[in-house]
Amino acid sequence: MSPGPEFYPTAAFDYELPADRIARYPAQRRDESRLLVLHRDTGALEHRVFRDIAELIPPGDALVLNETRVFPARLIGRRPSGAEAEVLLLHPHVETSDRDWTALVRPGAKLKPGRTIEVGDDLSVEILDVLEGGVRVVRLHSKQDVEQAIAKYGRIPLPPYLEREAEAEDIERYQTVYARERGSVAAPTAGLHFTAPLLARIEANGVKLVRIVLHVGVGTFRPVEVEDPEQHAMHAEHYAVSEAAARELNEVRAAGGRIWAVGTTVVRTLETVADANGVIHAGTGWTQIFIRPPYSFKAVDRLITNFHLPRSTLLMLVCAFGGYDHVMAAYRTAVEAGYRFYSYGDAMVIL
Repeated sequence: MSPGPEFYPTAAFDYELPADRIARYPAQRRDESRLLVLHRDTGALEHRVFRDIAELIPPGDALVLNETRVFPARLIGRRPSGAEAEVLLLHPHVETSDRDWTALVRPGAKLKPGRTIEVGDDLSVEILDVLEGGVRVVRLHSKQDVEQAIAKYGRIPLPPYLEREAEAEDIERYQTVYARERGSVAAPTAGLHFTAPLLARIEANGVKLVRIVLHVGVGTFRPVEVEDPEQHAMHAEHYAVSEAAARELNEVRAAGGRIWAVGTTVVRTLETVADANGVIHAGTGWTQIFIRPPYSFKAVDRLITNFHLPRSTLLMLVCAFGGYDHVMAAYRTAVEAGYRFYSYGDAMVIL
């Protein structure tokens, strides 16, 4: 029996996943990932290849891409004792300085305000303050440009469930082909399946490609640990929707076209900036929107997404879009059919 429409406890979003279903490396080619097609009106499923997405999006619709770029946010250094320490940069602490950042540090108990981590000959990290949730304010000290120092010493922050260090391949593959604006500590993974030729083919078919930005934060990996999702403290992520993007999407909708979101990050952004009538407004800011069943979508008609972690806010969003019973059944089918899960895994499209 399914949970009632009024309340879905966190446990309702749990599922069994064998360890060998977690994709620890990307597919040989981006667009050769598998694609599970879910028809949310009936729950019917189709098994396709990702490049088939071009056949599924009709002319006159809009495909919305998140142009955020993952930056090498993980800094490994040494404490004065010589012991290893790690800093994960999240975002600049204030817009007026590129040297002060909010960050996560490890080991947290040893890194109090006033402590310094030596990352390299010309980069050190000073702990300035401790914020709520153990987040630190840190200052980067370098004789060179801070962005150059981060590029020199930083590492790509792969998701922890990959259980491996970043390799040369990840520099390219843990990035969408259309990534433009630096600012994410995790990739908007639904976009990893697109290639430049596939996007060109979709556009040539008469589909409008619209670009927005939402910088993915580390909170995307954190499971919901309370039984009532309403008690979960949702992380904030910075977004930007240009006047041109808002205009294009509203024109598509006015002409009877549909909006296809590439990933949950696009959904969160568009649902944040849309009004009650579904009109999308340009703007920048921080969103803490938490989409879970039941939810009435205003701006998104179709969703392309990966397979997400159990008990995650991302899975809850997908269930709100595709219907709880249909999505959880699709996940069970995907497990049985050998689909690859998580960031480097296969994809699902909900029609």
